[in-house]
Amino acid sequence: MALSSARKAAIAAVAVAAFGGISFGASAIAATSGPTAHSASAPVSVVAKRSASAHPQVPQVVTQVIGKGRMDGHRWSVVLEFHRTLPKGYTLPTFPNGTTAPGTSLLCQRMFIGGVRIDHQGGPWADCQPVTGTRDPRASAGMGLWGLHDKGLSGTRLMVSNPEANVAYGVVSLSDGTPVKATTVTVPGTTYRAWAAPIPNGRTITTVDQYDAHHHRLSHDTNWR
Repeated sequence: MALSSARKAAIAAVAVAAFGGISFGASAIAATSGPTAHSASAPVSVVAKRSASAHPQVPQVVTQVIGKGRMDGHRWSVVLEFHRTLPKGYTLPTFPNGTTAPGTSLLCQRMFIGGVRIDHQGGPWADCQPVTGTRDPRASAGMGLWGLHDKGLSGTRLMVSNPEANVAYGVVSLSDGTPVKATTVTVPGTTYRAWAAPIPNGRTITTVDQYDAHHHRLSHDTNWR
């Protein structure tokens, strides 16, 4: 918190009025009590505390809603969850050759349909991947079709892309000619991004296209259904 003192009582009164309602710490009480209330050491304490208040603590977990809505009568949502440090209870995966996957942070993709988290059977860290810091390129260029049934091939589903930085939005074209557009959203303070589009039950996908901010098509995929 910012604390105030001054060289004379009149200036001190102005400072108190300017910072009225702020709780003062022990160092401020010592600086404003007794005959040494206006000693030269008081401004040093004020500057130090004011500097500390200008740099709030960075949150250890940052969440960002990528998309949400209602489809087939069910509420759906996709959220990216970034852990700045590896959370308690999470263990880095091991490769077949015995080495451990690198990573100092964790990026989780939380997907819900009808209040049920997709892949919840896999535990709290299902659909999470280790990353290093806030700009790990390994978290980009992935795309998947997710659902609660038949490995995402039936029922209400979610198409989620973790695109490259130049992708502004994606368009999923359905078999009945309906286009579903989804805008790319980025987790604040990171380069981790995604877009999410709901796919209704009984519909198939004809194409998935991604575009930049100038509406130039960057990719064209016909392998989904």
